[in-house]
Amino acid sequence: MTGMVTRYLYLFRHGEAVPDECGLSENGRRQAVLLGQRLRGSPISVVHHGPLPRAAQTARLIGEQLAEVPLQVSDVVGDYVPHLPERDELPPDSADFLLRFLDQFTAEERERGPVLARQALDRFTGPVAGEEERQELVVTHNFLVGWLVRHATDAPKWRWLGLNHGNAALTVIRYAPGRVLGGAGVGAVGWGVRGRRGG
Repeated sequence: MTGMVTRYLYLFRHGEAVPDECGLSENGRRQAVLLGQRLRGSPISVVHHGPLPRAAQTARLIGEQLAEVPLQVSDVVGDYVPHLPERDELPPDSADFLLRFLDQFTAEERERGPVLARQALDRFTGPVAGEEERQELVVTHNFLVGWLVRHATDAPKWRWLGLNHGNAALTVIRYAPGRVLGGAGVGAVGWGVRGRRGG
């Protein structure tokens, strides 16, 4: 009988985008290639990515560095608002600011985002059935990284707001069987820059 095993979820915010966000800048392409090189030889089983060009290009460039690791595109890994808090969920001193920020999103975005966020939790959190640990890379956007980190640390649902991850930041969450929460190493940035970690 197959038991539950540890899942390592690697969350990578896409590389730096050009100003209109239609794709990656030269620096963003370099960031993606460097991550692929860093992960070469790791037992990554799949690279999930969102459909927008900056995530898709990042995933493709990473994938070119990894041997035979499939790329899977999904709206669940896209750029969306995962949770719309009520005023009473928010800290009083920042409620007005955060609610004004959320007002920019359309009714469709407000309806669709939380549905996708629930699907992301179902798909990417917790240990997995099997006999060997699973390591998956998710190339996505700031909001989903914040949402998944918030979940792993059991923070309030609104707390995805303000958990900002820089472009090319790598976060790893470990979901082990028998553990209530995932363990997270959050937002390592600069590992691919000469003179810093990973050189």
